[in-house]
Amino acid sequence: MIILRGQSQAQEAARTPDMYPSRVNTETLLLKRPDPVVYNHTIGQTEITADQLASYEADGYLFLDSFFSEEEVQVWRRELLRLFQDHKDSAKPEVIREPGSDEIRSIFAVHREGLFRQLANHPRILPIVQQILGSQVYVHQSRINFKQGFTGKEFYWHSDFETWHVEDGMPRMRALSCSIALEENNANNGPLMVIPGSHRMFVSCIGATPDDHYKSSLRRQEYGIPDQESLIYLANQGGIVAPTGKAGSILLFDCNVMHGSNSNITPFPRSNVFIVYNSVENPLEPPYSGKPPRPDFIAARSS
Repeated sequence: MIILRGQSQAQEAARTPDMYPSRVNTETLLLKRPDPVVYNHTIGQTEITADQLASYEADGYLFLDSFFSEEEVQVWRRELLRLFQDHKDSAKPEVIREPGSDEIRSIFAVHREGLFRQLANHPRILPIVQQILGSQVYVHQSRINFKQGFTGKEFYWHSDFETWHVEDGMPRMRALSCSIALEENNANNGPLMVIPGSHRMFVSCIGATPDDHYKSSLRRQEYGIPDQESLIYLANQGGIVAPTGKAGSILLFDCNVMHGSNSNITPFPRSNVFIVYNSVENPLEPPYSGKPPRPDFIAARSS
């Protein structure tokens, strides 16, 4: 059963530090989001317009087709292929394998050095992120998601914030992801799907967080995922869209928007760089799960 729950002014005044309890109840809750989506509505950059900012606020995402040139993409794609080759036999914890195989699924913390460090600090991306979050930002997490042709597995529906809140201690919804397509994302090769408007509701999940959950969840998440009834409700409200476009396109999406992707059974790979930005005014606290924090390569605890 889904319980729709708002927050009265009295509850707001007396609220506990945990605004988004999850994995602590025996039933699913849908909580109305009290946090803003856009923290600065006064346009202070030239990369997106007021209408695009309003679209992000309403839908929880903004897709910018061909944001970067093919020449820029070629440089980053070469770096992506180099990292893939260098890590094929790596036992580093930053390298995550596909469930059921040794194929690389993700490489984390790619922003720490080299070309992807420059990309994370790109002078065209940062002004948009700072506009939306209304402050200086830092990289909470970065990764390459490799969805190889034929073998790239799905990412089930989830809200990133649910995990970042419970397992990392991110207190409020003041973060977003920027996904940069390094290959064409089309309708066939497992593009990211989002549920527009779902960012305004927080799905409080059931099931206590196991110890060292990240060791299995990065391959296939089983805790902190929404129940089917909640997904049906959200999808009936907002529908499902899959923004697609050429390599060099970017997708900005709110930390709480519900998203996922299908397996890639085509011959054509779909590799994206994900950079997660958090406001410097929203620093991580002890995880709300009561467990030890996840490693720094997954959730940076300092900028």
